[in-house]
Amino acid sequence: MKRIVIVSGLSGAGKSSVLKILEDMGFEVIDNLPLSVLSQVIDASAQEASIALGIDARTRDFDCSKLCRICSEIKKDPQIAEKIIFLDCDDEQLLRRFTETRRSHPLAKNKKISDGILLERQLLSSLREQSDIVIDTTNMKIPQLRSAVQTEFSFGHSKKLVVCVMSFSYREGLPREADLVFDVRFLRNPHYDPELRPLTGQDPNVGAYIAKDPDYAVFFNRLTELLTPLLPRFIQEGKSHLTVALGCTGGKHRSVYTAEQLYKWFLNQKACIVTLTHRELEKNKQEK
Repeated sequence: MKRIVIVSGLSGAGKSSVLKILEDMGFEVIDNLPLSVLSQVIDASAQEASIALGIDARTRDFDCSKLCRICSEIKKDPQIAEKIIFLDCDDEQLLRRFTETRRSHPLAKNKKISDGILLERQLLSSLREQSDIVIDTTNMKIPQLRSAVQTEFSFGHSKKLVVCVMSFSYREGLPREADLVFDVRFLRNPHYDPELRPLTGQDPNVGAYIAKDPDYAVFFNRLTELLTPLLPRFIQEGKSHLTVALGCTGGKHRSVYTAEQLYKWFLNQKACIVTLTHRELEKNKQEK
């Protein structure tokens, strides 16, 4: 079976890096392929080929609606396993990246970089909605991006659902890549205990404190009861990647502990490949 990966997204969000990662994994990489020859290239490729195609707004004959139609047609072919990766990023971070590298935005022309970012986001909105995988690279370093891509495509031939469990802070904003978001701010907050405040939800003492909340067990049981029937339906519908995010105020205690427990629960689900990310904890490590 042919494996076709279409890599697109916002300029500056990491498309080139993802193509390099896929190339290291054995994919044949073609960047900025004109849409007019996309179907021919796929048809002419070997039956067992693995091809990564970089297509975005810089492509000479780019048309988002046309690309979406082509991708929909490709997905109908039972001999082709196709996935679309969309690289997203916060506007402020994109602006910082263009400023630091002193590059102009490909759609800005004689306008401000921020105008080019806005135009491109509008232009690609329908493709983002159709994408199988959306990776938000705002706070990602290359090793994290590599891990995310490898996790997805090392198991690209599998029918298992790749699940990313994530903790986050509401103060820092919702994770754009999340499919399901659960708010655990109703639980008792270890932040107000002087001994627990400097610790994280990975510490046993913090975990014990949260687990003693009379509402915790009820919530967690209901959460897993909700997820149990969803997983086979996601797989049945062809969904390959699911991000479940749990948020609290600071992203340090309650969301971290609950995400750790949910990660362990997912490990027992045979239809899943599961990863765990603590957004704010990892961000703090990078800053130190």
